[in-house]
Amino acid sequence: MLPDVFAAVSNPARRVILDELRQGSRTAGELTGLLDLSRPAASEHLAVLRDAGLVREERQGRNRVYHLQPARLAEIGGWVKHFEHYWNQRLDALADLLDEEKPND
Repeated sequence: MLPDVFAAVSNPARRVILDELRQGSRTAGELTGLLDLSRPAASEHLAVLRDAGLVREERQGRNRVYHLQPARLAEIGGWVKHFEHYWNQRLDALADLLDEEKPND
């Protein structure tokens, strides 16, 4: 069983990595530079993402290149989707309130 995808994305540094990988594959060194973390700390974050099935590691010579594996993110999207109706209702109520307070010209 894969580790919890919610736990994997709970850390801000790991979300930065995922955001960066949306733009394309990056080496471990490039990702480490983005995070302003030590190499061991960045490696730990990458390992959590890899173990959760969110990234794939590929060796290219001396480099390790990371690729986004977005399929597991669907689990989060499905969960968040349950709240879409709630937020749409709240935003509609706010729009109605703002319309009521708008001065008539």
